[in-house]
Amino acid sequence: MPTVITGASGHLGRLVVDQLLAAGTPPAQIVATGRDIGKLTDLAQNGVTVRRADFADPTTLDDAFAGADTMLLVSTTTVGQRFDNHRNAIDAARRAGVSRIVYTSIVNASTAQMTLADEHRRTEDYLRDSGSAFVILRNGWYLENYTDQLPMITQYHALLGSAHNGLVSAASRHDYAAAAAAVLTQDGHLGATYELGGTPFTLTELAATISDVLGTHIAYRDMPVADYTATLTAAGLPPELAAAVADADAGLARGELFTDSDDLVKLIGRPATTAHEAVQNAATTEESR
Repeated sequence: MPTVITGASGHLGRLVVDQLLAAGTPPAQIVATGRDIGKLTDLAQNGVTVRRADFADPTTLDDAFAGADTMLLVSTTTVGQRFDNHRNAIDAARRAGVSRIVYTSIVNASTAQMTLADEHRRTEDYLRDSGSAFVILRNGWYLENYTDQLPMITQYHALLGSAHNGLVSAASRHDYAAAAAAVLTQDGHLGATYELGGTPFTLTELAATISDVLGTHIAYRDMPVADYTATLTAAGLPPELAAAVADADAGLARGELFTDSDDLVKLIGRPATTAHEAVQNAATTEESR
């Protein structure tokens, strides 16, 4: 029976679809959903079923999930609305007869105090209480959270943050997508909660890595959370997102984005992408543009 991938018009969901196809899953057994199905045209042309699904509009969800046996619930990005969105998706999946839900949460969701962890924790609890068979993938920080900033970091010769000397166990979206694809296609994962993360580093170490790759000095500039929030807002981030990002750095400083679990390596069957590899790949991509 088909597997529904939510958020397939976004970064992680699309990578999971690509991973499933590369692993030999027949296109007809994949239902790719998203709010903007115009971004999924190429998948439809290759035989993947494409359906519109907007978690904020539950009327779209019953048809989107119809006939599926398994669903990958990729967490939404709207801070403050995530739990309601996720609850709508879980309820619709149950109505549609979906028997297994795989949810992408955040690392250390049960103990982390950062704002971003709260809605993930509430979603996990709701999913466990829903009666559905489940797997929870607690994804750590994305390396892309840093490499996407390379142009600005290079321009100002500084990596900004409020992380102090905290360790972050980041990995690439490709790594987390591979873990999701493994769980979706393998037996033996039901009821599991996996803490996923790559080789840890401090932001001071990351700045040194960027310096090494780019051949120019990049400093890590640690700032009070309020100042970092103001800086992010001035750079164009919506105030609520700027506050959440700075708050996450405060959590990083407390160790909330660190894990010494080897769950990710076990699921994907290879080492996770390192910070050096991610920066090198991003720099090469930037140069080719």
